[in-house]
Amino acid sequence: MPTASQRLPRRARLALSLAAAFAVPAFAQDTATAPRADKPATLQTITVTAEKRVEDMQKVPISMTVLPADKLEAFGQAGDGVLQLASRAPSVYAETSYGREFPRFYIRGLGNSDFDLNASQPVSMVYDDIVQENPILKGFPLFDLEQVEVLRGPQGTLFGRNSPAGVIKFESRKPTQETTGYARVSYGSLGTANAEAAIGGALSSAWSARISALAQHRDNWIDNTFKGKNDDLGGYNDRAVRVQALYEPNSDFNALINVHARWLDGSAMVNRANAIELGEPSFVPGFDRDKVAQDGNNKQHLFTWGSNLHLNWKLGDLNLTSITGLERATTYSLGDVDGGYGAVFAPPSGPGVIPFPSETADALPKDRQITQEIRLSNDQTERLKWQTGVYYFDEDIAIDNFSYDTLANHALNDWAQQSQRTKAWAVFGSADYDVTDRFDIRAGARFSHDKRDFSASRVFGFDGPLSPLTAKPTDARWSGDITGSYAISDKTNAYVRVANGFRAPSVQGRLTFADTISTAKPETITSYEFGMKTLAADGKLRFNADIYKYNMHNEQLTAVGGATNVTQLLNAKKTEGYGAEFDAEAYLTPNFIVTAGGSYNHTELKDRNLAVAICGSGCTVLDPLNAQGNALINGNVLPNSPKWIGTFTARYGIPYGDNGEFFVYTDWNYRSEINFFLYDSAEYRSKAFLEGGLRLGYNWDFGKREVALYGRNITGKEVITGAIDFNNRTAFVNDPRVIGIEFRAEL
Repeated sequence: MPTASQRLPRRARLALSLAAAFAVPAFAQDTATAPRADKPATLQTITVTAEKRVEDMQKVPISMTVLPADKLEAFGQAGDGVLQLASRAPSVYAETSYGREFPRFYIRGLGNSDFDLNASQPVSMVYDDIVQENPILKGFPLFDLEQVEVLRGPQGTLFGRNSPAGVIKFESRKPTQETTGYARVSYGSLGTANAEAAIGGALSSAWSARISALAQHRDNWIDNTFKGKNDDLGGYNDRAVRVQALYEPNSDFNALINVHARWLDGSAMVNRANAIELGEPSFVPGFDRDKVAQDGNNKQHLFTWGSNLHLNWKLGDLNLTSITGLERATTYSLGDVDGGYGAVFAPPSGPGVIPFPSETADALPKDRQITQEIRLSNDQTERLKWQTGVYYFDEDIAIDNFSYDTLANHALNDWAQQSQRTKAWAVFGSADYDVTDRFDIRAGARFSHDKRDFSASRVFGFDGPLSPLTAKPTDARWSGDITGSYAISDKTNAYVRVANGFRAPSVQGRLTFADTISTAKPETITSYEFGMKTLAADGKLRFNADIYKYNMHNEQLTAVGGATNVTQLLNAKKTEGYGAEFDAEAYLTPNFIVTAGGSYNHTELKDRNLAVAICGSGCTVLDPLNAQGNALINGNVLPNSPKWIGTFTARYGIPYGDNGEFFVYTDWNYRSEINFFLYDSAEYRSKAFLEGGLRLGYNWDFGKREVALYGRNITGKEVITGAIDFNNRTAFVNDPRVIGIEFRAEL
């Protein structure tokens, strides 16, 4: 009779072998500080709310990574925003073409490279239990957080629509009756300054509150040689605040209100004209990250604010929860898209060949999102645990797309408008039954209904005014999951999970350079996952690993750019993915803790007739072309989908005196080569990238005071992080090395 592993598909067995191979040298997940040598070095229990109730992470049968607050602080020391999560957890990548706003996340290769302000994403981001639907909302800074939970794979039962790739959950620190707080300030190269503080405690026996604030600044550091301006671009001022109040008159009721806001001013993405060498994914000779030569304007402004109210009642053996959310956003982002100056028909021009000038802006004059969830559950100690609920989502959004004539004193020459009203609702339920003391079954289902009312028009420009073009896609469908988990021992659990999910229909209508809108049918996914979670070595080692395989039908893809200079929504008949992931964490000595994680992700498009426009900038296309000159992309990997991701941290402390410690902390993350577009070319890809950080410091008063030197991108590595392909070989580049000093104090 074949063993369980022999009954797995061949590719799944390969992925399991890779996960095992990963485990040999590695240990992952993190804790704040190493204990003193005279104290036991055991890993703390990590509690999560991945299934909307508090549980031990080791008991939750889902592939997940938890990033604690101290890791987030280390990663973000140089002012990095939410994009710092790229490659910091297995199978997770992120990128942007907007600068500090509009992050695009990918899990297991599934994401969306669309740059439209109306773009939907298959990775759902949930901040304090409120889904952040619009990509502008997803960029809210990371500060005063308890932790970040990364849930890999479809989460269709409890999180619903637009989560077929997974969910990233952000949990703020909540108010308590205990007075707590901290202040953290740092200053580094490029004028990089960060100030962060929080304080909270009791207002009365029933009321407590917490206020948190963040301010991040960087000087302009990029010279514009065409305008003759030193330090002209690259800077920002990013500020955010969160105020929370908790009312808890007794053990049967509590109410938490959260109000938050963000203000951002600075540079939009800085594009680099003809920075990519023809025939290879490398910078052209003489490329200088500190310099550009641009004649277009560049600026970015963003304001978002929101509020949410959590109400919890304990009704005997039942628990009733209500979560109400409001989010609003406005933004204006302007950039020199061609990344250079002049044009071939208006010399002088450069760097390299600039076929025509391109200076565009996107504005979000209105984005209003209302959400409501009501959930009923029974006592968590019951043998049969269940929860059921209803969900409502209402979004109203307006978008302006602008184009400017750089050569005519930046006159507005194209103006298109989009509007969309989305209403969605769902009912869901899940159950968790302890069949025996060791065997557990979890299952759930959700019915979702989604309706959009979309309109796009052109005020003037291109081929003249264009009357409104409309679309009203509607969809209703089931999603769900079933999981069986078995406790091999008190410290080791194995599970098998089958889940499906979907992304609702999408509409695309950027009419500044097009006369049509495009729509995409709903995408659906079915995922199969086998995993193990274990705590070993007397609590000194935690190791979690899984293998997975998914099949996606009608994946929503965006053909971005190309020679036609438009974005177009497409559906691929089938997309296949499989891989392996692991997380581990271990104390090697009482004062030496190491963490690591890794993933292997294979993605492949399977649609023999699917074709997209190729570059209009001159590039070496590696795909076969059809009769119309478009690239046939069957068999290609998904854009921004690294095959390998690895992350590693290590912290070593040397106790000094009665309550002090010298320490060194380092973190490294690696991702393999990625392709930027749906078609494959020699130029439009990013080479493998290894980035490191370092902290050297001293803390005292039992860790309540700390001073440290830090470095981010300590090797100074330059890498192409993205590109624009319709005008010239325009590149985006990562930030340079930043070195600084930081002081932190806690109450």
